[in-house]
Amino acid sequence: MATRPITFLSDYGYEDEFAGVCRAVVARLAPEVPMIDLGHGVPPGDVRRGAVMLLDVLPHAPAGVHLAVVDPGVGTARRPVAVRLAEEGRILVGPDNGLLWPAAERFGGAVEAVDVARSRFRSEPVSATFHGRDLFAPVAAALARGAALGKAGDAIDPGLLHRLELPEARIEPDRVVTEVLYLDRFGNAILAVEADLLSDPHRVGDRVAVSLGASEFEAELGTTFGDVGEGEVVVYPDSGGRLAVAVNRGSVATELGARPGDEAVVRFR
Repeated sequence: MATRPITFLSDYGYEDEFAGVCRAVVARLAPEVPMIDLGHGVPPGDVRRGAVMLLDVLPHAPAGVHLAVVDPGVGTARRPVAVRLAEEGRILVGPDNGLLWPAAERFGGAVEAVDVARSRFRSEPVSATFHGRDLFAPVAAALARGAALGKAGDAIDPGLLHRLELPEARIEPDRVVTEVLYLDRFGNAILAVEADLLSDPHRVGDRVAVSLGASEFEAELGTTFGDVGEGEVVVYPDSGGRLAVAVNRGSVATELGARPGDEAVVRFR
């Protein structure tokens, strides 16, 4: 039976053993399965940031089993799930807290789902606070080796999976009103709006007025950081296709006080 790759995303960080032991579990149970780390730097418990990261990365990843763990409700009534998507037979494994929802929608929606709390593939005993190791990793390993999703847990209605709706922008003739979706590790503010707003009539090089939370400033529309001088602000399309705000050789977070969830307004002239 053909194996499938596993991708792995979490908020476990790199200082502790949490991500490593999940990889070790997969290596013990499915040594032939390739495993790709997508990143473990999601801010602790930040489900929305994890969901956006998963959404942005999966189109670049091979179709397979996608293990994602950002799970502040671990051990509570939230369900641990495995979900098959409509496109490419991709399977998501992780907590049913909204983390998986945007990526599922990106690939045509969920067509089959199981609750893996009592999965035959789980490791015993199951820790109440480390489902990544004891539920999600062993289930992902079994599915990557070819186990049928229906054998991994109790069937649930995919329509009842927890939804996470990302913020929408309000687009007006002279401005865009949205919010800061997240700040990347370089301090750039990624906005919850598609970057195609940089097409005509808003041209590269145009000056715009920007508000991020309590900060107001001028910026230039560009395509990359070096389109403006050092210390100047540029509004540009980020690599994920969203509008973003950066300080060339600086940090919007540090220098302009931007925070996730801040209202963001870009005014065109």
